[in-house]
Amino acid sequence: MDTYFINRPNLDRLAKSLSRTYRVYVPVKSEGNRSYKKVGDAGLVDAIIGEIRPTETIKSFYFPARTKVSEYFPGNLPEKKDRPVAIIGAKSCDLASLAVMDYVFKQDTFKDPFYIAKRDEGLIISSDCTCYGESCFCVAIGVMPYPTVEFDINLSEIESGYVAEVGSDKGEKVIKEYSKLFQTVGHYLEKKEANRKKLKDELVEHVKLKDIPAKDSIQGLFKKKFDANLWEETVKTCVECGACNVICPACHCFVLKDQKKDGAFERLRLWDSCLLLSFAMVAGGANPRKLLAQRLRNRFDKKFNFFPEKVGKFGCTGCGRCTEACPGKIDIREVLSNLAK
Repeated sequence: MDTYFINRPNLDRLAKSLSRTYRVYVPVKSEGNRSYKKVGDAGLVDAIIGEIRPTETIKSFYFPARTKVSEYFPGNLPEKKDRPVAIIGAKSCDLASLAVMDYVFKQDTFKDPFYIAKRDEGLIISSDCTCYGESCFCVAIGVMPYPTVEFDINLSEIESGYVAEVGSDKGEKVIKEYSKLFQTVGHYLEKKEANRKKLKDELVEHVKLKDIPAKDSIQGLFKKKFDANLWEETVKTCVECGACNVICPACHCFVLKDQKKDGAFERLRLWDSCLLLSFAMVAGGANPRKLLAQRLRNRFDKKFNFFPEKVGKFGCTGCGRCTEACPGKIDIREVLSNLAK
């Protein structure tokens, strides 16, 4: 892939220029919390391009928590089309989740036009992590703390700017259109590789403390522990809130709901949670997963058994968000460690 260098002032100019075509979002930090914010006239003045992933996942840009999928009676009204989204600063753990999301929403038989349009029209300018959080464990399941797939352009932060790596034809087109903002990469490439190696080595040592089994053994260990009492023990502190589902970059389940609005009706697609009692309930009240422990096990089955079989990748990216969000203090790393005990 081609690589270039862009300094901070020119990245700011690029973001402002892209905002004429896209709705551009960047991570910002407030009181220690990271979230995405739309780029305005101020540009990237408060943006955090490096550091770690925001609490908010990028799935909300392609698969929003609430989407109107149709409107009917007395007639369909024209839908206002927003500009596509450009994300600057997306991290590797979020990009890894797109393999799962694409499998779910882009299959030939069940193509989702809303998701596909957002993915195809959008732009992803990702960035390397420059540190890691306490709950991060991406390297344990084969995801690096720097993007390797699913980006149009990736930014690797160094002291004076960023090494920009092209990841797609769309990214190459952007760099050619704004070629005056970029320059040859030169010796910065060596600094990028050194930064990546340093952070990866530090994260590997951090993850070792949690005794997570080797990634190639996780699926087999899960199958062996499918009927173990691990799930009854783990679920004791679960409050069935579904936070782990909604915060996960790869969770994708939804429910359809019809509601009346302005004399007509609209059908909404809303995020759902497999931890909720109502999730698997069918007509007449039958439920194949009445017990909370069964529902928790189902979540792990989907991530560490189903998706490895279907797409060859885990349905977990090691971002650690679910551990941070859980009021019951259920640590996904500890559950994986317990599989091997």
